[in-house]
Amino acid sequence: MIYHPPSNTHEFANPASQLIVNVSTGKYDTDIDQASINRMNKIIAEIGKHKDLKNGNLIDFISKQFLGTPYVANRLIGSQTTPEHLVIDLNALDCFTYIDYVEAFRRAKNASDFIRQVAHVRYKNDTVSFFKRRHFFSDWAYSNPVLVKDVAAQISPKTQTVRKRLNEKAPGEKYLPGIPIVTRDIKYIPSQYIDNNVIKNLHVGDYIGIYSPDHGMDVTHVGIYTKVNGVPTFRNASSLRANMKVVDSPFMDYVKNKPGIVVFRISGS
Repeated sequence: MIYHPPSNTHEFANPASQLIVNVSTGKYDTDIDQASINRMNKIIAEIGKHKDLKNGNLIDFISKQFLGTPYVANRLIGSQTTPEHLVIDLNALDCFTYIDYVEAFRRAKNASDFIRQVAHVRYKNDTVSFFKRRHFFSDWAYSNPVLVKDVAAQISPKTQTVRKRLNEKAPGEKYLPGIPIVTRDIKYIPSQYIDNNVIKNLHVGDYIGIYSPDHGMDVTHVGIYTKVNGVPTFRNASSLRANMKVVDSPFMDYVKNKPGIVVFRISGS
């Protein structure tokens, strides 16, 4: 996947653009408007009311707070030639920034820590830089610091492994100029093998990637596995014209015509 895409709440009332200190890289710009500050404080407060929720159930709760939020592509700022900003826009999401924010909220102790956790989740070694951004979904599991476990092989004996050259669009051409090509083995469960046994082995709060057959990409879309009234559900920031917002989609209907799924899981889930 490529980016193109507690109750003791610390209230933020800062200007739309703040300067946050990063101990490893000095200072970096943070772009967050008042509407996102308000929503951040509200979600942190809601999490504080549900201290009993842990792991996957907490991911489910946090991700549900964003249902109906508009899908907007290309919200991040930074490129080979443009300085990177830490963008936090909680009211306009693409599929990847959606899971960024969900995971950052899961880890956050308070609102101040949420901003630090966005940097931790989105960037390798907490370094806010286009060149350190986790441009690919598999960076969550295979780039330091590791955020999740790749559990596809534990879920299904039909899991396939494909060696990719991530970011290679064609010989001599990259999807993202300035970002190196990375050789990586991607594990996925082909859709024809996603059956009741696979469903039994999935956990609420698993992060799901829709596998890409492109040799230079790992996935084309990401979201969260959950259950709504007992029904397996794919919660995602959908770019489909009929949606253009965060929605709940029936999981089996969604994946049946896709190449397959990549499955990542947080520790302890």
